[in-house]
Amino acid sequence: FIKKIPKDAEASNVLVGEVEFLEKPFVAFVRLLQATMLGGVTEVPVPTRFLFILLGPAGKAKSYNEIGRAIATLMVDDLFSDVAYKARDREDLIAGIDEFLDEVIVLPPGEWDPNIRIEPPKKVPSAEKRKSVFSLNEVGQMNGTAGGAGAGGGGGGSDDGEMPEVHEIGEELAWTGRFCGGLYLDIKRKLPWFPSDFYEAFHIQSISAILFIYLGCITNAITFGGLLGDATDNYQGVMESFLGTAMAGSMFCLFAGQPLIILSSTGPILIFEKLLFDFSKGNGIDYMEFRLWIGLHSALQCLILVATDASFIIKYITRFTEEGFSTLISFIFIYDAIKKMIGAFKYYPINSDFKPDYVTMYKCECIAPDPAPVAPNTTNVSLYNAINLTALDWTQLSKKECLKYGGSLVGKSCKFVPDLALMSFILFFGTYSMTLTLKKFKFSRYFPTKLRKLISDFSIFMSILMFVGLDVLFGLNTPKLQVPTDFKPTRVDRGWFVFPFGKNPWWVYLASALPALLVTILIFMDQQITAVIVNRKEHKLRKAAGYHLDLFWVGILMAVCSFMGLPWYVAATVISIAHIDSLKMETETSAPGEQPQFLGVREQRVTGIIVFVLTGISVFLAPILKYIPMPVLYGVFLYMGVASLNGIQFWDRCKLFLMPAKHQPDYVFLRHVPLRRIHLFTLVQIVCLAVLWILKSTVAAIIFPVMILALILVRRLLDFVFSQHDLAWIDNIIPEKEKKKEDDKKKKKK
Repeated sequence: FIKKIPKDAEASNVLVGEVEFLEKPFVAFVRLLQATMLGGVTEVPVPTRFLFILLGPAGKAKSYNEIGRAIATLMVDDLFSDVAYKARDREDLIAGIDEFLDEVIVLPPGEWDPNIRIEPPKKVPSAEKRKSVFSLNEVGQMNGTAGGAGAGGGGGGSDDGEMPEVHEIGEELAWTGRFCGGLYLDIKRKLPWFPSDFYEAFHIQSISAILFIYLGCITNAITFGGLLGDATDNYQGVMESFLGTAMAGSMFCLFAGQPLIILSSTGPILIFEKLLFDFSKGNGIDYMEFRLWIGLHSALQCLILVATDASFIIKYITRFTEEGFSTLISFIFIYDAIKKMIGAFKYYPINSDFKPDYVTMYKCECIAPDPAPVAPNTTNVSLYNAINLTALDWTQLSKKECLKYGGSLVGKSCKFVPDLALMSFILFFGTYSMTLTLKKFKFSRYFPTKLRKLISDFSIFMSILMFVGLDVLFGLNTPKLQVPTDFKPTRVDRGWFVFPFGKNPWWVYLASALPALLVTILIFMDQQITAVIVNRKEHKLRKAAGYHLDLFWVGILMAVCSFMGLPWYVAATVISIAHIDSLKMETETSAPGEQPQFLGVREQRVTGIIVFVLTGISVFLAPILKYIPMPVLYGVFLYMGVASLNGIQFWDRCKLFLMPAKHQPDYVFLRHVPLRRIHLFTLVQIVCLAVLWILKSTVAAIIFPVMILALILVRRLLDFVFSQHDLAWIDNIIPEKEKKKEDDKKKKKK
């Protein structure tokens, strides 16, 4: 129990009892000058500062106990505790009790059902406002009055608890007006934290994060590499995807401003590569050289954006845009995982034609081929082979041997395969559901706290081991993870370096700046929106963000990848959120019945670096990785997509459409904004999300980054539909500096 008590804590002992020699109750409230150890009075060796003693005549023990409970409740209230420390006499304590009772909600006995939700109060008591009641007491004027009359004298709109905290813009996004000013400040802010970015990773939680993110990255690299190979005629394939992911990811995690961000290639980049290859092929332009110049122009444009502090426009991206983008990426993960699982049912159809009653008719025989006439010039070898074939017992051959020697399979069961689709679904859904269950195991009542947390941290790894073992046990030929085994380019006619001159006309080197602009917009928006989501204040990150430094390294790595003929990389939203979730820290000890408190995220560079190094050496781990079934990894993808939806207010508001008012959770925005206005705001977001989804699913995905910019414009237009009060609760109001400018313009017009 001593571990659950904060440092420098002092005890308040509440003692009540019955005695025979008293005719009326005796009450004493004692504050000791110095906290003193009172031996066995307290459960644990904590010094006592306060004593409350209530003795009374026999027959009223229940009443005495309730009074003691009330005093104990008072003493754990922060404000009354301050009053107790500073009180000079009995009247001061009574004034503190009166103030406490003013904010207490009384539930009549016998009329309250614990199963019924209590409607929240219209106005939440503000702790700061309560403390202001006693502001004069600190200068020696505590005189037994609660100061209630004085507290209301300066009432203002901002102090009534009706507005949330202002959406503060960090100094990282301030426009310096100097060449590379933001980049310089990012480096200056991040440099002192650099040593701790390594030694803070020495924790067992880091191991579970590495295993989890590694499997997500390797699956993504294989999937994207395969699609990229199909789109570019194998000029870039799985091997290039592996090498690019390992090199770009590890370099970014080592030097970037926010090492918790995980780099990956995205769908819009894939579509751009396909269009670029088709254009090059149709116009007789060398694809790799053309792509190199586009990458160099885009890298230069990214560096120009860094030098001019262009990242400051990110401060106009509010929750509306953040959550629209984040939800879209989460839905893509969920959709792709389910789509690939459904594809297994088409590739391995369920044996619906099998009828147990006709099992006697199911058979498969190997029939020898018809003997071909021997030509006059046939060699002895062919005669020897022919003799061998005639000597075979065709009825004893396996399916593979029968087909190898030219035989044919005859019978109704020849095409029978086990229900691989059903087995794949068991592996897929089992991995997802077991991971979800084990992740919540830390809130269970079973086993000690540390063991529960360990199981929760390693939930994904344990689920994967469980279902890989199940697959090995059954021995079915489910689709497995295919990893390249040779370290060489996918195409034999290309190397690891792309020469910039000689294959295309000179004007291509200049004209490539135009398509590079689209790539730059895509890279900028993907990278910076993901960075905003990762750096949310809800994550309680201690170390400063580095938007300019992140974009600088993305630009540098883009140029390097272009020279090596590797895919381009940008921040992966869902995998980055999963990385943060796997590194969240909570209090290891808490009072009985109290939920663990979220402390922040284990901010370090080691997990990301090791993940990408492992991705690079996966070529040598192929003999082990080949046992992992793809449906298991699809289940991990589904979990990552679903888990990244947690904490997104937009998703919480979507679920409100299906909930009656009395069953809705007690979200703070429901207390301040009418439900119909919340539904209207949510509908606007749903329409925007649908438009983005349609664009993503067509060739028009090339303008996807431009549509993300359009979301900012849509949000600005919502200022004319919703009040600033409503937007402050369900979104964020635009930065104050911009608002002041607009107010000044309105005044001038008037």
